[in-house]
Amino acid sequence: MRIFFYLSVIVLANIVTAKFAPLEWGLFIIPWGSFLIGATFILRDIVQNKYGKKKTYMFIALALALSAVSSYLLGDTLWIVFASAVSFAISETTDTEIYSRLKASLQVRVLFSGIVGGLLDSAIFVIVGLSPLGAGFVPWEFVWMAILGQVIIKTIMQFLGVMVLSFTSVVKNEFAS
Repeated sequence: MRIFFYLSVIVLANIVTAKFAPLEWGLFIIPWGSFLIGATFILRDIVQNKYGKKKTYMFIALALALSAVSSYLLGDTLWIVFASAVSFAISETTDTEIYSRLKASLQVRVLFSGIVGGLLDSAIFVIVGLSPLGAGFVPWEFVWMAILGQVIIKTIMQFLGVMVLSFTSVVKNEFAS
């Protein structure tokens, strides 16, 4: 079931991002899918706890393929699909490695690996995909706003996820098994 949630949230993030205009929050530009992508790092941690790092990389590869196909089918340009795939691969791999190697409590591992993964995902996607370097949707002077807006939302999602992990025995048991 945890694999299904992980994969579903990734595809749903693509759908929400494609179907709804980005949220403009003050100076920040935030695709609605950012709320869900923040959760995928936590879901990936849950998958890794159950299946181990080696199998998790297989699920990341499957998620990457599903993400790329759904993004393309939703009308994204090949450049955006490419940027999404690159940012996804790097951020999920980084999250996996930090989560695996960090010698800390479950909550600290989830929080730290997810924040770093979210930062990488946001920066790489915006610079490679949306900036003038990529599709040119976001001019250079607004790139920082697009990155920071996504980072803020993904970080908030990490903190909310850690709060759920801390206060929900059902989720704690999921990690234990």
